[in-house]
Amino acid sequence: MVSQTEPGSGRPYSPAQVRRLTDFDLTLPALGLLILFFVLPVAMLLTRSVTEPVPGLGNYAELLGSSTYLRVFANTFIVSSLVTLVSLLIGFPVAWALAIMPSRAASIVFAILLLSMWTNLLARTYAWMVLLQRTGVINKMLLGMGLIDTPLPLVNNLTGVTIGMTYIMLPFIILPLYGVIRKIDPAILQAAALCGANRWQSLVRVLLPLAMPGMAAGALMVFVMSLGYFVTPALLGGTSNMMLAELIAQFVQSLVNWGMGGAAALVLLVVTLALYAVQLRFFGTNRMGGR
Repeated sequence: MVSQTEPGSGRPYSPAQVRRLTDFDLTLPALGLLILFFVLPVAMLLTRSVTEPVPGLGNYAELLGSSTYLRVFANTFIVSSLVTLVSLLIGFPVAWALAIMPSRAASIVFAILLLSMWTNLLARTYAWMVLLQRTGVINKMLLGMGLIDTPLPLVNNLTGVTIGMTYIMLPFIILPLYGVIRKIDPAILQAAALCGANRWQSLVRVLLPLAMPGMAAGALMVFVMSLGYFVTPALLGGTSNMMLAELIAQFVQSLVNWGMGGAAALVLLVVTLALYAVQLRFFGTNRMGGR
């Protein structure tokens, strides 16, 4: 219960002050849960990165000074960038088709997207392992059609990781894009056509700029999620394609080196926050929401 008088002065709070205090009281339980289950564990992990095995920044010096670890960082950013790019190239046409197709057909496509999201991640990854292996369905189809003479190496490499992660990430880029494209007035494209723009010009000079906030929001979501992905790269990639999440798991589980694991986690967190800050700088929360 909020006191109706200011401490010390005894003057009554204004209605606006009472409303602000009440709103703050309502957020206290949520803030407490966030601090308890998110902030404190992260703070404890990051503290161990500068205290174990000895106090100092030795873990960060070793992490950023080793060519092996730097190669893992580079591979993480390459895979994440590639998955984001492929997801954009596939997701934009799908989101556009969803926005213009009849509602019944759109409902069916949405159901397929949601079912793919609800299916167990491990099951989906194992399914891709079966499909992409040398004796899998994809290689058999290509051999049967005469397009290849020998089975293609599609697993335990960058190709397998990109295919598997793109499939998993597609819904996370299609849904934000669909929300933004859906709000674009079709009359704008009709006006562009009346002014002499062909389909390509309407796409590049009208539709893409208007859909850019949704593309930025979806791309950021996919890129950040890809940076910390573990299961799919571990199963579909090889040792030469190790990503940062796998390295952190190895530090903590196999080597029991919490200091190095915490240092790698902090680097990943800083990169994620920096990317989010850049997007807010150029797009802002309103534009990312399509407003």
